[in-house]
Amino acid sequence: MADITAESAPPSGEVAALVAVQSALAGRPGALTAARALSHFGEHSLGWLAVSAIGAAAQPSRRREWLVAGGGAFTAHAAAVVIKRLVKRRRPHHPAVAVNVGTPSSLSFPSAHATSTTAAAVLLARATGLPLPILLVPPMALSRVLLGVHYPSDVATGVAVGAAVAAVVARVDDLTVHRSSGANAEERRHE
Repeated sequence: MADITAESAPPSGEVAALVAVQSALAGRPGALTAARALSHFGEHSLGWLAVSAIGAAAQPSRRREWLVAGGGAFTAHAAAVVIKRLVKRRRPHHPAVAVNVGTPSSLSFPSAHATSTTAAAVLLARATGLPLPILLVPPMALSRVLLGVHYPSDVATGVAVGAAVAAVVARVDDLTVHRSSGANAEERRHE
């Protein structure tokens, strides 16, 4: 009974913030269409895997960086899924929240889309030299709230987890490259 009463109460806290974002943006031309496109692109990090594969094929001299970005995006997505299964927070379900896209699960925390997009953006910035986190993360994060499938804290935590995964992946890649170049130098010395 308490759960039903809480759901019918006026929105407050994060639900109120979510409803405010939806009220401000949902009526804008193209906003929901763009948000749904981002949702489909980011599903299971498949869009980022495709981007990294295309980049690796198109720019062989930077193949490693492109593939690391794809691997990092997928790793971030997997980390988000593990956290979701541990936390088990339900997606927004207040009557004032419009759910504007389907989801593969009812679990909300953290946003896997925000997690994989942040990791991809940080790691793709290494491959391209472009300010991709600033360009890519805010639209994806905002789209998850606009679509009504995540609370703001789900998205914020997803961004933080994605940045942490990207930092670890970048560090491991740097160490691997350093060890590899050191081993190659050692082999050349003995030839």
